[in-house]
Amino acid sequence: MPRTSRAEALTRLRGYLAAADSPAGAQLPPERVLAAELGCSRQTLRACLERLEVEGLVWRHVGQGTFLGRRPAARPIRDTLLVEAAAPADLMAARLLLEPQVAAAAAERATAEDIRFLREKVQAGRQAADRTACEIADDGFHRAVARVADNPVLIGFLTFLSGARRRVAWQREWDRTYRRLGEDEFRVEHSGQHGEVVDAIADHNPEAARDAMRAHLETICRAISRDEA
Repeated sequence: MPRTSRAEALTRLRGYLAAADSPAGAQLPPERVLAAELGCSRQTLRACLERLEVEGLVWRHVGQGTFLGRRPAARPIRDTLLVEAAAPADLMAARLLLEPQVAAAAAERATAEDIRFLREKVQAGRQAADRTACEIADDGFHRAVARVADNPVLIGFLTFLSGARRRVAWQREWDRTYRRLGEDEFRVEHSGQHGEVVDAIADHNPEAARDAMRAHLETICRAISRDEA
């Protein structure tokens, strides 16, 4: 199937919205469904939605979806503004500040069932079949550590940052990094580092869990920095 250009996808999206004739505030289908309907990639779809959001035709809320019309007046300040504007390196810096502490908290609270849950996430990363599966597994692991930490505030912050994975700027950088590194590095090195984090959590050693998570994130930072250089 020939690749759909962004311009063509945008034209199709405008036609789709016009044909739907839905009222303001109506929610659009999930990205995977809408991308299939338009015959484009999800990355291209996100770029088109960004364009329509600038025009005031749609608005988006991380974790909730895309809606027709302008953002309601009750949301005068976009709660995703910082994530949308941030460079991948800035987002990684934020994760470096937060996630080692999340891992430490998980080490203090983890039960035997939690450890089994985390090890399943590590195994999912080792078995990831392609780049998309690697990214999903990575996101799932980091969310799982936050869940084990059992702090709704920390979970909320990480969910907010996780939304950055759906942003075009992050996807572009991540695609470039993964093309260079390859899935094998994720399945072996990154999943191995995930395993080290879990080992420290299983030992109920907050300091070791903090250090293991920081070392893992620094590996990702270095990979991204090499691609930005």
